[in-house]
Amino acid sequence: MSELLVTILTPCFNSAKTIEKTLECVEKQTYTNIEYIIIDGGSTDDTLKIINCHREKLPRRFTLISEKDSGIYDAMNKGINLASGELIGIVNSDDWYEPDTVEQVIAHYNREKYQVIYGMQRTYADGREKSTFIYHHAFLPEQMITHPTCFVTKAAYEEFGVFDLRYRSSADLELMLRFYDTKKVTFTPVMRVLSNFRLGGMSSSQKGVRESAKIRYERGYLSKKRYCFILLKSHLYEWLHG
Repeated sequence: MSELLVTILTPCFNSAKTIEKTLECVEKQTYTNIEYIIIDGGSTDDTLKIINCHREKLPRRFTLISEKDSGIYDAMNKGINLASGELIGIVNSDDWYEPDTVEQVIAHYNREKYQVIYGMQRTYADGREKSTFIYHHAFLPEQMITHPTCFVTKAAYEEFGVFDLRYRSSADLELMLRFYDTKKVTFTPVMRVLSNFRLGGMSSSQKGVRESAKIRYERGYLSKKRYCFILLKSHLYEWLHG
């Protein structure tokens, strides 16, 4: 088991303010057989300079690609296609893993061909710790699991597909529901903090709320009446707080 290769992906774009902590979390992993792939969207700030300063500390298996892409999910898909690891984790450039995250994932990996291992997520707002939580996959149709903590077998992506680029903010939800609906993917929760997440971004905006509702409606988990109510409520919230 100690020889198993794990791939960690980081999509980024103009992430100079936050990416150093992400790089350091990869460097400090207690499990060392790691392939690290960074997919940069053509940053114009100091992102690439910071990455290059860390090259000597990063895993020996390291790939950096910097080119324009069609958004974060496109970058993730590029990384998944390049990955050589049996398991693939994605840590965004403003998030970071715990030092033993990969070690914990390996400990809970039971060699299922199609497996998603996920754990607890600690969230921060304005630099302050706000919450630590996990949502069980049994309730995935109602509540997204903690995607920043997920490690997915390469075989699951190969068999059931990668992120659907039609969705700009909730493609992770659509992907996990796609896995869930196959009844062939094993979801394994880990009751330990695996990822630290800075709140904000499109997925937590009202656009993200509406897109998530659309995905659940299209997959049969929301009635038309409930879907329309969520859309109305979301637009009203934007109007009141805009």
